[in-house]
Amino acid sequence: MKECIGMLLAGGEGKRLGALTNDIAKPAVPFGGKYRIIDFTLSNCANSSVHTVGVLTQYSPLELHKHIGNGKPWDMDRHNGGVTVLSPYTAKSGGDWYSGTADAIYQNIHFISQYNPKYILVISGDHIYQMDYQKLLDQHKETKADATISVIEVPWAEASRFGILNTTDSLRIFEFEEKPQLPQSNLASMGIYIFTWEVLKAYLLKDAKKKASSHDFGKDIIPAMLCDNRKLYAYRFDGYWKDVGTVQSYWEANMDLLKEECQLQLDNKQWRVYTNNFNYPSQFISGTVKINNSLINDGCFIYGGSTIEESVISTNVEIEKNCYIQQSIIHTGVKIGKNCILERVIIMENTVIPEGTIIRTDKMEEPIVINQKVLEAKLVVRGGEN
Repeated sequence: MKECIGMLLAGGEGKRLGALTNDIAKPAVPFGGKYRIIDFTLSNCANSSVHTVGVLTQYSPLELHKHIGNGKPWDMDRHNGGVTVLSPYTAKSGGDWYSGTADAIYQNIHFISQYNPKYILVISGDHIYQMDYQKLLDQHKETKADATISVIEVPWAEASRFGILNTTDSLRIFEFEEKPQLPQSNLASMGIYIFTWEVLKAYLLKDAKKKASSHDFGKDIIPAMLCDNRKLYAYRFDGYWKDVGTVQSYWEANMDLLKEECQLQLDNKQWRVYTNNFNYPSQFISGTVKINNSLINDGCFIYGGSTIEESVISTNVEIEKNCYIQQSIIHTGVKIGKNCILERVIIMENTVIPEGTIIRTDKMEEPIVINQKVLEAKLVVRGGEN
């Protein structure tokens, strides 16, 4: 028996990320030079002593499966528990593609039941944050809640963009509003839940029989529990949290890493972010190179005359002479030819940028995402003056 197991939703298609998710699931998108988005949630589990985790995949899962492997980087290569990748399947008793977040859990009731947990942690693999789930569980047990939902305060001007929880002074939830026009609270749901398993299981079984249901936690399960006057509480989180659901928010989160005051600390030895380590050699910088407020990862070769400002350079990137790179994210394995100017762009993995390429974008617009297919099709629009 496990007291609490995690169910990590990692099947998102991430349409709003455009070319970043053409071939891979959103949780597998690279972040911060050497990580992938899902690393943060898996590392939270490892650091919170949640060592039994089911990872529910669906859209383009091959790269994600390869990255997770047997879970060794997160200390989850275990015989009893560990990490298990759960893809949609068809069985004699039924089964199909996951039709919603709640349906994804429902279709894996058999997986959960084998551990007979008292509590279940439902989390997403597409957010950037560092959270101790044990503190969330402790509050859940102290309040004897049926469900506890992690919330974060958002600016009042932006509250209408989120699912908002209205609570009493004791943080008991009495109403959930999805993107309200006139919000009564600025406590936004982070999509992180702890449920008492027997209670949630009953609601999942009931919801599965409703043909009109969208089988979603926010739209169906949570409202149903509130309607039945179940004990739901909010858990306040005051750390860094970012939903990298758009190219703009993804770029902003990477740029946040370059801020001294950023609460997201990748070098925090008490709360490590784990990932697959490919043991690239140290950086090689030849000649005079100007680097300002940028993150340069292992295995990079940067040659003389180049300037890099406010950018994230991933592992195993090669930058030839006399290049200028500003406010950009360069993914693993990219090769950049001589005399290139790249301003506010995201270069996808293993792309080769020809010598003399100039790509500029208006700083008020979203950054351009460039991959090899875009370059070969000559779809890159060069902006500004050369």
